[in-house]
Amino acid sequence: MIELAEIFRRHGPAYRQKYDQQLLPSQRRAMADIAWCRTEALGGHLYICDQCGQTQYSYHSCKNRHCPKCQNDAAQQWLRRQQALLLPVPYFMVTFTLPEGLRALAYRHQELFYNLLFQTSAAALQQLARDPRFVGGQIGMVGVLQTWTRDLRYHPHVH
Repeated sequence: MIELAEIFRRHGPAYRQKYDQQLLPSQRRAMADIAWCRTEALGGHLYICDQCGQTQYSYHSCKNRHCPKCQNDAAQQWLRRQQALLLPVPYFMVTFTLPEGLRALAYRHQELFYNLLFQTSAAALQQLARDPRFVGGQIGMVGVLQTWTRDLRYHPHVH
């Protein structure tokens, strides 16, 4: 299976040439970091076995929080910790999406819009849960922001 880093190495330059004005500096940085993660571009270390003399070279990681190679282990550990906290009660996933007409504005003002999306989605769920027809009480929730679809279209939404 092709890795994200390989996609960025193959198609990143053409993509940046076409869409550079629309990319945030953090997005350009993530693309570059991921493209060169664990390659000679970031250097590395030579490890030598004290007993047999065998050598092995290991490339450095980019450590970017968006890198699937660097953050996979941390993400899995976080997920295990969260699953250990689950109570033996029903869980539901609800998705709140930003209307298409607001997405261009949200892209230019991400911090404001993402905060509003979290606040309003939480408030809506709390209000709905207070209704005796549904829960009749207060609920707990975890919100996860996603900003892109699987086919890489900008589509901010909270699960």
